[in-house]
Amino acid sequence: MDWNKTKTIFIIVFLILDCFLVYQFMEKRNSSQLDVILETTIEEQLEANGITYVELPKEVTKAAYVSGKSRSFTAADTKKLSGQRAEIKGETKLKGTFTHPVALNVDDPYQLREFLQRHILNGAQYAFWSFDEKEGTVTCYQVYDGKMIYGNENSKLVIHVNEQREALSYEQTMLDDLEKYERKQDIVPAIKAIETLYRKGHLQPGDRVTEVELGYYGLVQFTASQVLTPTWHIVVNRKEDYFVNAFEGQVINDQGNVLE
Repeated sequence: MDWNKTKTIFIIVFLILDCFLVYQFMEKRNSSQLDVILETTIEEQLEANGITYVELPKEVTKAAYVSGKSRSFTAADTKKLSGQRAEIKGETKLKGTFTHPVALNVDDPYQLREFLQRHILNGAQYAFWSFDEKEGTVTCYQVYDGKMIYGNENSKLVIHVNEQREALSYEQTMLDDLEKYERKQDIVPAIKAIETLYRKGHLQPGDRVTEVELGYYGLVQFTASQVLTPTWHIVVNRKEDYFVNAFEGQVINDQGNVLE
């Protein structure tokens, strides 16, 4: 019997066995780590990454689509407006130019609301969205059932202001005949919408979710009739706006397209 050859064979066999055992160990360890990750809640994962958030809405669990159509403005509408020259552009856009600049305080919600109700047709149906100091524009969007219709060109109010923040003119569009569909559906909880942003890399360690509210988004906007989808509006670090479809849990971009 060739002992050297036999010894070599045993060494090779034991090396192969060792490699197999190491492989089995690594597989088991990775599987265990995956199980730990899967068992960790999204709240724990966010906390581990230093990501914080405001108190989340919990009372809303169901919602419905909303239908509406672009309002065709009439001469009767323009006659309701005083202290301005109002004209209709292409039926669905109202343009107003104030006879004299009108004070507009965008920092005071009460005064802004009073301005809208006094100077804008159905102004109580609009709410502040943003102030672009460089462009000199204040943007408001229409509200339905206490929820804003985000980023919609057919329910938008843009007010042009001077350096003294006095209103000079505006353009207005509006949705009419807004009505909820009868069938309500379960919506994605707010924490799940935040989880979607986290999984897609929109939330980084140390970020803070500073605002979460439910509104509507029109995925197809350039039509006379529209269907509005319940949508989570999530603000990160007081500056980044994200929108998540509240039915399907997908991120929507500024053009109304589903990203993921």
